[in-house]
Amino acid sequence: MMPKNRLEAFSDGVIAVAITLLALNLPIPAATPGRDLASTLGHDWPNFAAFVASFATIGIIWINHHAMLRRIARVDHTTLVLNTFLLMTVCLLPFSTALLAEYLTASSGQKLAAAIYGGSFTLMSLGFLAMQRHVLVAHPELLHEQVTPEVREKVLKRNRVGLLPYAIATAAAAISGYLTYGISLAIAIYYGIPRTTADVAERELPS
Repeated sequence: MMPKNRLEAFSDGVIAVAITLLALNLPIPAATPGRDLASTLGHDWPNFAAFVASFATIGIIWINHHAMLRRIARVDHTTLVLNTFLLMTVCLLPFSTALLAEYLTASSGQKLAAAIYGGSFTLMSLGFLAMQRHVLVAHPELLHEQVTPEVREKVLKRNRVGLLPYAIATAAAAISGYLTYGISLAIAIYYGIPRTTADVAERELPS
């Protein structure tokens, strides 16, 4: 089995690159004589709005990914494969974010861009759930012994519940791209709120 620290280091690097790419997609207005910078930046508001939601989401992914790995004492081959899939979905987010920003205010293509945006979050949530199920249900022997069945059930339930809002956000693209964006931002805020799911036993896990 691969040492867990190698998995953590690789994952942190990939997530760091993905979150950096979000900023690289932000537009820099050209210095044009007679053109007001404030109005130009205001015109580009979809880019900054999409950046905020996606940055927050990737940040929450990193936090939850760290919490998930804290529960794991060792990793097997399937864990590595599932983690690689999860990281692939994270790497899709800069693309779907740029796509939504480009088409959010467009007269055509907005709904498809929003569906791709919501779909990328749904795919990420599925990847997270698959990895959690593998270690929490299929192979609990990979976990630290302090992770009780009660903790495992609470964590898994929260991951199952988290999949539904992203699916709703994706479906909402058929109505409006703004609705998809709003739901995605609300999910990021919700998951950014500290939880007590990790009970005393889990808080005593090694970092």
